[in-house]
Amino acid sequence: MDIAGFSNAGNMSFVILPVCIFFIRILDVSVGTLRIIFVSKDIRLYSALLGFVEVLIWLFAITQIMENLNSPIHYIAYAAGFGMGNYVGVSIERRLSMGNRTLRIITSKDAADLIIALRSAGYGVTSLKGEGVTGAVKIIFTVIKRNEIAKITEIIKNFNPKAFYTVEEVWYVKEGNVYPNRDRGIKARMGRLIAKKK
Repeated sequence: MDIAGFSNAGNMSFVILPVCIFFIRILDVSVGTLRIIFVSKDIRLYSALLGFVEVLIWLFAITQIMENLNSPIHYIAYAAGFGMGNYVGVSIERRLSMGNRTLRIITSKDAADLIIALRSAGYGVTSLKGEGVTGAVKIIFTVIKRNEIAKITEIIKNFNPKAFYTVEEVWYVKEGNVYPNRDRGIKARMGRLIAKKK
C-alpha cells in the first residue's frame, strides 16, 4: 500500500505523514550537509553519490508536500526537518573527524621539552622565534589529523598549560613529511618483513 493512499486517511494526513516528512527531511539535509563538506574537501566520488541520494530523498519529500498543500502541519514538519537535518549532518561530520588541521602553539616558556614530546609522539614540528606583547616567544607549528586534536592538546597541557594555541583547517597538503617518526616506523617494519621473506 503506497503512502499516497494513506495520505487520504485522517490519521495519515494529520499525524503519520508529517512525522514521515520530518524524518525524511532530516535524512535529506544531513546527506546534503555531508555532500557540501565532501565537495569542499575535493572528494568527488562521495560528493556525486551523496548528491544522487539527496535529490532522490528530496523529490519524495516535496511530492508529499505538494499533495497536501492545504495542511500547515506539513510545512512545519518540512521546515523542522530542515533545521534538525543541519544539526545532524554537522554532528555526523564531527564524528567522522575527516581531514588535517594545523596546530599553532605560541608560548613564552621554554618549549624544548614540548617539542621533544611532540616529535616523540610522531608529529612533524617546525619551531620559530617570535616577538609577543610581553617579549620573546616560541612559535610551534605542526599538522595533525583532526581526530588527534584531543590527544595533542593533552600533551600541550602537560608541558605548558598556559600556552596559547589555535587549530585551523588544512585544505591541501602537498609536500613534506607530516608524521616523520611514524613513517620511519612503517618503513622499518616493511624492511623487516622484506628481510624475513628473503
